[in-house]
Amino acid sequence: MSSSDIFIGETIGTAILILLGGGVCAAVTLKASKARNAGWLAIAFGWGFAVLTAVYTSAPLSGAHLNPAVTLAIAIKDGEWGDVPTYWAGQLLGAMIGAALVWVAYYGQFHAHLTDREIVGGPGAQDVKSVEAREAAAGPVLGIFSTGPEIRMAAQNLATEIIGTVVLVLAVLTQGLNGEGKGLGTLGALITALVVVSIGLSLGGPTGYAINPARDLGPRIVHALLPLPNKGGSDWGYAWIPVVGPLIGGAVAAGIYNVAFA
Repeated sequence: MSSSDIFIGETIGTAILILLGGGVCAAVTLKASKARNAGWLAIAFGWGFAVLTAVYTSAPLSGAHLNPAVTLAIAIKDGEWGDVPTYWAGQLLGAMIGAALVWVAYYGQFHAHLTDREIVGGPGAQDVKSVEAREAAAGPVLGIFSTGPEIRMAAQNLATEIIGTVVLVLAVLTQGLNGEGKGLGTLGALITALVVVSIGLSLGGPTGYAINPARDLGPRIVHALLPLPNKGGSDWGYAWIPVVGPLIGGAVAAGIYNVAFA
């Protein structure tokens, strides 16, 4: 795989992942959506199918890592680091593109949701808090773009993301890789998608299971940049956890693989 193939494949694949994954979050969250209140099962399976579609689309080009934690784990497993920056750059760009496309697809619903007084309050409601407080707090649609904890305990939130990512990456390393061991294979895509559903159902409750730094950081940046009315803050105080936690989890999973399976 050339560097251009890797970059293009990861950009396209991660964009599809976030478009469909963020899309199901928008469908369930936004007031004028036909799927509003469809619930956690819809979100978990929506993300699983998003993984399946994204992997099948991008695997021929890049091996479909679609996750910096997976890229890190494969680099640790193989001892080959040269393509890691290219993978990470494509993943972050793709995540941002996918999040922007969710906004385009649900443009009217975003506007209706964020101008509804039942959602954001009456005139002047957004001025009650200081600018700093608004920027720190999670806004009413941030969950469509990125994750956040139900109970804000940094140690627990970090541990949850590490544990979930270890499960994901171990499944990828042991069952998901193609014959060359550089990315996901055809059967591996299905296995990985089902593992993502399982993680969402079993471990997603505390933090929303980012288990992917690009999946969280790219859309969070887009949330901060988009001209959404009354959007609130992007919760940057929490943003390090869904980046650092999955990277630690990917490294731990690679270490377990090298000790127990290699």
